[in-house]
Amino acid sequence: MEQKPVKRLNRELKYKGNILDIYEDTVDANGHLAHWDFIHHKGAAAVVPVTKSGKILMVRQYRNALDRYTLEIPAGALDSPEEPKIDCAHRELEEETGFKTDKEKLEYLISINTTVAFCDEAIDIFVARELEPSKQNLDEDEYIEVEEWELSDLEQKIYRGEITDGKTIAAILAYGRKYGGK
Repeated sequence: MEQKPVKRLNRELKYKGNILDIYEDTVDANGHLAHWDFIHHKGAAAVVPVTKSGKILMVRQYRNALDRYTLEIPAGALDSPEEPKIDCAHRELEEETGFKTDKEKLEYLISINTTVAFCDEAIDIFVARELEPSKQNLDEDEYIEVEEWELSDLEQKIYRGEITDGKTIAAILAYGRKYGGK
């Protein structure tokens, strides 16, 4: 199937926030003038922390957009667009879980784009092993509970619709497929 050209004619900033900027794009879409929303995100990283016994450390935290607590893998936004994502994953592991590992021990798992229809957020996901106890270093507005889970139990929570966070679903299923829980 031949792809028809789409040409951006204008991009206008409508809102500048802490982690995202919202634009209105004017485009020529196949000869028709259209206005599309576009959200720019500076990028993020996440990590699947695996304990010595093979369990996965998960974080439970309140998410304002959903008005509920969610169970997720640890993740966070880049401090700057130039920050290497592995550095961000290394930092977020310790900040959110209170465990750390050597950065060289983080293994790349997958990359995802979270919402391709209107947002350019890209998250690299890593696996962390050989975890050592450290100390949580949460932002003042964060409250995070750390929980240990079996891979099979997390997979069941995904299939029952109890875990709905896209990065967490992608990470857990990719980890399970690649390592089979090992």
